[in-house]
Amino acid sequence: MREKLEKKIDKMSYLTLREISTISLVTLLLLFSSCSLTTKVEQIVEIEVVNIQSEDVPGLVVSPYAFTGWWVYGEGQHIFKDELTLEEYDLVFPNENMEELVELYVSVCEMEYFPMECQMTGILIGSILSVQEFEILYIQGCGE
Repeated sequence: MREKLEKKIDKMSYLTLREISTISLVTLLLLFSSCSLTTKVEQIVEIEVVNIQSEDVPGLVVSPYAFTGWWVYGEGQHIFKDELTLEEYDLVFPNENMEELVELYVSVCEMEYFPMECQMTGILIGSILSVQEFEILYIQGCGE
């Protein structure tokens, strides 16, 4: 009798362990797939927002705003840090030749990742600042 009871307990433990592992696997799969889905949706939304033009939507008024802060370029990425809010924005320059812009930055700063104080006039869409024009105000230096 005792042997039968022990076998039943072992069988129940095995089924319980099996059920727990199945539930854990399903939970992990749902978690990873939902995170992946969220990332894809955010990327799609960002791309769609960046491509909105005032001509595309009747009645939409998009006026440029002047931001003062620091422009930093490095490894192919242009970043702007706003002086008032200390928020960082990715920069896009739709009216500029990017190769010439990089040459300008490197010739003025003499290296990448060197902050250059600028006034950027453009349109802020989410975390992306679309620059229409800019003015270099001051180059942060080493006291030279």
